[in-house]
Amino acid sequence: METTRQQKIARLLQKELGEIFLLYARQISGTLITVTNVRVSSDLGLAHIRLSIFPSERADELLEKIQAETKSFRFELGKKVRHQLRIIPDLIFHIDDSLDYLENIDRILKSESRK
Repeated sequence: METTRQQKIARLLQKELGEIFLLYARQISGTLITVTNVRVSSDLGLAHIRLSIFPSERADELLEKIQAETKSFRFELGKKVRHQLRIIPDLIFHIDDSLDYLENIDRILKSESRK
């Protein structure tokens, strides 16, 4: 169960990281990166960030690139939230593949209804 403080910090991080990734995705043509979920540990020292990357074919490649640049993303985040947070959490990025999962279910249901 997340505390109210964890939820507030998660929303703040999601908003600020969303802006950072909006600018980052503009540098890579034909790519859209969305921060779908942020979970903060109870000690506020670790943040798990779920990213939705379009097109999904490039998701693994971009996730590796993002993970290699984690320090620069944390630095940019620190500049944005330095007045709200004393400690900037370590960032761990994950792929959010829930949209692919939903599309697969939708495709299966459509193929079953045609039979």
